[in-house]
Amino acid sequence: MIKQTISVLAACLLAVACSSGAQEDPREPSSETPELATGAPEFTGISHWLNSDPLTMQQLRGKVVLVEFWTFDCINCIHVMPHVKQWHERYKDQGLVVVGVHTPEYGHERILDNLQAAVKRFGIEYPVAQDNGYQTWNAFGNRYWPALYLIDQQGQIVYRHAGEGDYDTTEMQIQRLLRKNATGA
Repeated sequence: MIKQTISVLAACLLAVACSSGAQEDPREPSSETPELATGAPEFTGISHWLNSDPLTMQQLRGKVVLVEFWTFDCINCIHVMPHVKQWHERYKDQGLVVVGVHTPEYGHERILDNLQAAVKRFGIEYPVAQDNGYQTWNAFGNRYWPALYLIDQQGQIVYRHAGEGDYDTTEMQIQRLLRKNATGA
């Protein structure tokens, strides 16, 4: 029985390894950590925009921007997603712009059709930028999936969080910036 179980597991592993894109190693981000300027870097190297025309940090000035680095097969990203979707829905009319920067970990995540299917499957309505070349990832000096960057109305990164959790803290930071925007303080 154990021998059969091992044989079945080995066959499954072989089938997965031979699947399109599965044999590719995860892409390693640049090991260089650029010094972040006083402002948030521009979106750069974006091959496609989903749910939006192309956006720039310059045109988002005056808004509170939440940049979310994610990839669709990352379980941690999937766990964070309901919170990000909720913030988008709750605060979009108050001046929050959520931008998902999809930076793939595996080869099959680079395929536009797969990304489009994932955006539809997850019900993501905010803009999603496809960052296959890791150019925006590297411009932010990012190293993690998921990662959140909160940018104030002047284009300054004022809050960062990597991984799951601290949802209340993140939401409080969003609210603080939106209040600041509403009062002009």
